[in-house]
Amino acid sequence: MTERLAKICSYLPACKVFADVGCDHGYCTQFMLERELCERAYISDVSAPSLKKAETLLQPYVAAGRCVPVCADGLTGIAEPCDCVLIAGMGGEEIVKILSAGAIPEKFVLQPMKNSEKVRAFLCGHGCGIAYDGTFFAEGKFYDLICGEANGGARYTEAELLFGRDNLKRPTREFFQKLQAEICKLEALLKEPMQKNSRRELEQRLRALKGVAHEIEIRL
Repeated sequence: MTERLAKICSYLPACKVFADVGCDHGYCTQFMLERELCERAYISDVSAPSLKKAETLLQPYVAAGRCVPVCADGLTGIAEPCDCVLIAGMGGEEIVKILSAGAIPEKFVLQPMKNSEKVRAFLCGHGCGIAYDGTFFAEGKFYDLICGEANGGARYTEAELLFGRDNLKRPTREFFQKLQAEICKLEALLKEPMQKNSRRELEQRLRALKGVAHEIEIRL
């Protein structure tokens, strides 16, 4: 299991029925089943070859009826409600699309690769509770992790939507380093020719990043 997946697994709660959407190799589902953190699990992937890898890894659980492979897009094709759903390694827009297709699960652990602010806005707009929303570093990259439940009514400020609530309330060195990396990236991009609207948007983002970075540097 990779460092990234190990970090994600550390946030997975015990549940009755677990679903790993975009399961790839199936390591997170293996983590849940081996530790008896769920009674049964669904592994779902739109890619048949990827699903086959997970099915092979989890074959004893599949044979015992505790793990059900589903080759499908998102949660479609899963025959029963899952009280905990993991969606990791996808873009934020794709995660929103999956959650929009049906009822939001009782508990969720989400790890968007980009557009995390769109996931946060969707969750807040649908009355979800967010227990954790922060950044971690693994294998040379920064990742956002959002955990919560269907009910709870989280209310975010505009800054929290952009950067993550826990990152702002309890900032870490990892998040500060992520801000610095993005600032350097934007400064390099702004040296290139581009349309005025694009430049204006990037400059606005850069100002916001620098403002947050300055506040967090003082607190660290």
